[in-house]
Amino acid sequence: MITRLATSIILVSLTMLADTTAVFAISDEEAIAKLRSPENSTGNIADAVETVTGYRSWMNPDMKPIFDTKIVGKAATALMRRGLKNDNRTHPPHHLELLDTAEPGSVLIYVMEDGLDIAAIGNLMATTAKVRGLEGFVIDGAARDITAIKKMQFPVFTRRISPATSVGRMIAINKEIPVICGGVLVNPGDFIVGDPDGVVVIPRNSIEEVLRLLEIYDQKETKMMPIIKREKSILKAIDKYNRY
Repeated sequence: MITRLATSIILVSLTMLADTTAVFAISDEEAIAKLRSPENSTGNIADAVETVTGYRSWMNPDMKPIFDTKIVGKAATALMRRGLKNDNRTHPPHHLELLDTAEPGSVLIYVMEDGLDIAAIGNLMATTAKVRGLEGFVIDGAARDITAIKKMQFPVFTRRISPATSVGRMIAINKEIPVICGGVLVNPGDFIVGDPDGVVVIPRNSIEEVLRLLEIYDQKETKMMPIIKREKSILKAIDKYNRY
């Protein structure tokens, strides 16, 4: 089993590999607009990221929206861990600080380490996120006040639903750091796309190549559909365009 220290070392090492001085040909706003296109599903994005990076980009399959929706934005991260009952220290509320300061349009990534049954957000936090113009939450843990959140139509992707509050159970360790969410590495500033199929992560330094592949996938699938309908055969369409 990988220890917390080993996990931290791996995360720091991976982060240091990123080229922080890179100049990107496409702006964040342009990338987000392209990723919002209906044809760019999480399925196609997952295919593209894996082709470009060689690694899985989709979160665990139990990471689902509480109602059908699509989110696209840049990641802002927070990590929480279970607190010791005899710990009387005062811990900064990093997750709440992030909620109050993240850029509008951000996707908040909350990781509840060893706390899959604990709710990271409820009605008050979702209301705060909505009035601040945030894009949505992705929670490696649970959410609560689901009826209220659905009523306000604020996007929340979560692995569990639970009434259990994080207050008195979890401690915010840090914010805007690399985290493992739903089994996938997420760095602050990575692109997050979620839809009813799940959530995928696009590393910022891979976005141009991922978008290029998505255009190719869309062109192929658009041309394949008439063949499938005419020939009543997927094999004939695959034989011509090598895509399924």
